Amino acid sequence: MNVSRLLAIFLFLAIGSTSTAQDDGWIDLFDGETLNGWSVHSGFAKYRVEDGAIVGNAVQGSPNTFLCTDREFGDFILEFEVFLVDPKLNSGVQFRSLIAKETLSLWLRNENGDTYPKMIPKDRVYGYQVEIAGAEVGSSGGIYDEARRAMIRDWWIEKGTEASKAFKDGEWNKYRIECNGQSIKTSVNGITTADIKDAMTSKGIIGLQVHDVGNDTTPYEVKWRNIRIKILD
Repeated sequence: MNVSRLLAIFLFLAIGSTSTAQDDGWIDLFDGETLNGWSVHSGFAKYRVEDGAIVGNAVQGSPNTFLCTDREFGDFILEFEVFLVDPKLNSGVQFRSLIAKETLSLWLRNENGDTYPKMIPKDRVYGYQVEIAGAEVGSSGGIYDEARRAMIRDWWIEKGTEASKAFKDGEWNKYRIECNGQSIKTSVNGITTADIKDAMTSKGIIGLQVHDVGNDTTPYEVKWRNIRIKILD
């Protein structure tokens, strides 16, 4: 048995039986049929499997909701496809993110160097998020610090740039996130959308977000498929 085959088997066992390891080192995080290996946190939006995709439905009155992997990941390349059925729905994918086991009180530092307190309630998902938004918004692929430092100027996408036009409404869009040490890079449909360095979190869960829609009763939907990860040495 060759070395690459042994590595694939080892990764399969390390991630868990709900994921599938491939000979080229990629691991499927979604089996296309069930939500095994995932759990819902922070809110009560609905998730289901339909036609080989995970479908997230907004629910009136729910806070931001996240379908999270049961495992954490450090250095990796994550790829997935997303279809924003309703461009009015903001969404995203968490990575290297954490779930508060109890209510937390953090002290953070803003871009001006000033410190400030931040309260994170129990079960709240917080950390890095790659943005998913309608083409008109132009922010898809930017990085947001969910429930923590929020929007950081250099992590966002400038209007009118090639990156701001990468996301296409009414289509499956391919995302790629590469985390290696402090380096974090994202792309949408092959176009680089963010390239930053940050050391706040080196390991965490992957999470699929359905955004809070307040009192809107519209059952907005977002879909994800072909979710796979490659662990970096």
